[in-house]
Amino acid sequence: MNMGRPQRLGKYELLSELGRGATAAVYLADDPFYNRKVAIKVQVKDESAGPDEARRFEKLFLNEAAMVGKLSHPNIVGVYDAVVEGENQYIVMEYVGGGSLKKFCTETNLLPVRQAVLVIFKACRALDYAFQNGVIHRDIKAANILLSDRDEIKISDFGTAQISQATHTQIDGFVGSPAYMAPEQIHEEPPSVQTDIYSLGVTFYELLTGRLPYQAANSVSMINKILNEDPMPLRSIRPDLPDEIVKIVETAMAKDPAKRYPGWYAMARDLADTFPQLEKYSFEISSVEKFNALRKLEFFKDFRDSELWEVLRGSVWENHAREQSLLLEGDIGHAFYIIISGQVKVMKDNKLLNVLKDGDCFGEMAYLSGDKSRRTATITAVSEVQLLKIQDVQLEQLSEACQLRFNRVFLKTLIDRLTWTSEVLAQVKPQS
Repeated sequence: MNMGRPQRLGKYELLSELGRGATAAVYLADDPFYNRKVAIKVQVKDESAGPDEARRFEKLFLNEAAMVGKLSHPNIVGVYDAVVEGENQYIVMEYVGGGSLKKFCTETNLLPVRQAVLVIFKACRALDYAFQNGVIHRDIKAANILLSDRDEIKISDFGTAQISQATHTQIDGFVGSPAYMAPEQIHEEPPSVQTDIYSLGVTFYELLTGRLPYQAANSVSMINKILNEDPMPLRSIRPDLPDEIVKIVETAMAKDPAKRYPGWYAMARDLADTFPQLEKYSFEISSVEKFNALRKLEFFKDFRDSELWEVLRGSVWENHAREQSLLLEGDIGHAFYIIISGQVKVMKDNKLLNVLKDGDCFGEMAYLSGDKSRRTATITAVSEVQLLKIQDVQLEQLSEACQLRFNRVFLKTLIDRLTWTSEVLAQVKPQS
């Protein structure tokens, strides 16, 4: 294949280029026989590659071609045909138009938690089907999980898969993407179902946080961290995650394969068990919507965008019903709250002191006064209310610049409240 786009490949009319890598180009094409759009993956010959590298790429192509007719599952990209015509080698596949999960692996565009769990659950079911048919993927990552127009997932790119009882499927050398590799995969041990479970655990971590569990400047450093370090705890990035979700990720990503899930069914079962507990996430808004809601609040008007994303990472988004008690006078406090929407009333000794609205904060005095400070008032929701809850330990983990923004707002809030109190007292006439 030359680097330009051909007009046709066999019976297929090529419509546009979808993507290109070092070894292949993918085109959107029209299949006139079935009157459908298809994706065609064409092997691109690298003239600079040596004989060994060329043979390796050939094996990758044959490996993916071996999927023809082998795997048929609603959550696996269908492979319709594999063709060799002279120097042209190409695979005809199901076209999936929604892009990959990678676009949801940034902190500015995270999927709702419930949807992320559902995506990983479907991936478990698909990979279990593949395993039951003798296939281990070996390159599970967000970029290889595609989204269809109906919001279904499709696992793709079985080029590195190991297929039992197939002589041409052994790929020499390193296989997989370093950031998603299990420790035993790095050591080039024989792949197992636990290898793919680890990689899907990394993908789940990335969907939940917008970042990989290990941050490294290059592949060598990444591999060293995977082998010798623990990942950044999920809770330090997403304190709002349920314990069950955290445990699932930690089990899937255990360094010792024996401590991971014994198979896909066990992981899928644990994911399914979380669905009833995730009902409160059914109406969860996206991270972008949360960011935009905070940006409108007076409290955050001087925060930079990067600092606002920091706040979102280290906070919990809560919804409370009308008349629900939020804080009780006398309790020891370790968190403060910012009102996103709705109103709350402040009561002390059963007397109404104030009504707070969007952009106001409460509970900050416990944070400012130290660990043993008790709540000085009772806070109750006047209407349905949305709150941003920030634990004192989470605030201390923010950047110094972000903490400084909070302290300035707290100081201004304190001054405003003292001024308001003084004005109220000045209006009260002394008793004669």
